[in-house]
Amino acid sequence: MDAELIPVELAQADTPAAINQVFLDSAGSSLPPRPVVDEVVAHLRREAEVGGYRAFAERLDEFEAGYGLAAELFGCAPDEVAFTDSASRSWLALLDAVPLAAGDRILTTEVEYGGNAIALLNLAKRAGATVELVPSGADGRIDLHALRDTLDERVKLVSLVHVPTNGGLVSPVADAAAVAKDAGALVLLDACQSIGQMPVTFAGTGADMITGTGRKWLRGPRGTGLLAVRRSVLDRLEPRLIDLQGATWTAPDEITVRADARVFELWENSVAERLGLLAALRYALDLGLDRIAATVTARADRLRTGLAALPRVTVHDLGTSPAGIVSFTVDGVAPDAVKAALAERDVTVTVSRVTSTRYDMTRRGLEQVVRASPHYFVADGQVDRTVDAVARL
Repeated sequence: MDAELIPVELAQADTPAAINQVFLDSAGSSLPPRPVVDEVVAHLRREAEVGGYRAFAERLDEFEAGYGLAAELFGCAPDEVAFTDSASRSWLALLDAVPLAAGDRILTTEVEYGGNAIALLNLAKRAGATVELVPSGADGRIDLHALRDTLDERVKLVSLVHVPTNGGLVSPVADAAAVAKDAGALVLLDACQSIGQMPVTFAGTGADMITGTGRKWLRGPRGTGLLAVRRSVLDRLEPRLIDLQGATWTAPDEITVRADARVFELWENSVAERLGLLAALRYALDLGLDRIAATVTARADRLRTGLAALPRVTVHDLGTSPAGIVSFTVDGVAPDAVKAALAERDVTVTVSRVTSTRYDMTRRGLEQVVRASPHYFVADGQVDRTVDAVARL
């Protein structure tokens, strides 16, 4: 049975800025709902009254309860999750903890994100390892047969992207993870563009490690991130960037390192932003990830269909069941010019460039695409308004 859609009036009641403008950049940094804004602002005001330490002590129980919220999101135990200041920090911390030696191999896919690719290439160079590309099939998804043929005992890590930054493709991560783990490789999943717009769990993805951000589809504050690590693989990781949050100084020359996912956290963090992220988690879980996914997909499908019907417009999304990102170009109009023209009509989109997904966009001969990402607070009429605005270019 299909999930019930979220009434747009309900969503816009907590997001008044979404009423008079068409906001289509939740894949970049979404509009936070009122409860998230209220939480952040209220805590900053409390810090101004009593100082940061006392204000934090007053919210310690909520901080601890936040691990349960994140565990509910990922479908795991509270000791398998941790909070950071971004998806990048989460992903880099986990990558850096994967032991690598000369001759080891890392596999990645054609939809790898630019920030991840840079880190992979840099780490491999230091370790004397190699980064190798697994090709995509005709539909843009990872070729599972090629992945299986490429794996051997030297492959220590398979890096997967759930939804890329430049289109609506949803990768078959569960199938890919099963193949990789059969060969003994660790699986690191970048869920930056999927967390908050669809269910992302250990059971559903098969990944060993998952990373995400608060600012995108979760609608949390910027400067927030989270990660999840299966307890069963923690002893295979070697975290290096540890402070007094991740370990205890037990003797002048001894430390005791945490045995849970919080080993990847740093002691200092923005308490106000973390509380805002927890408010965003509660908001998403209360709405229901299945309902969010159904609503986002419906809005994106409506936009994708409307744009594809226009002359001189090409929709570039790949995959069999695209998610909430719609990528397109207009013949004769540069993507930046499309973005600027839509902004004049109070329609917010962004531009995705080859530097963000060089493997994929080079393969397809693309330099830039317009990226539109409607969340559940975007009304059908606003989607149609966007299509009409593109038609007028």
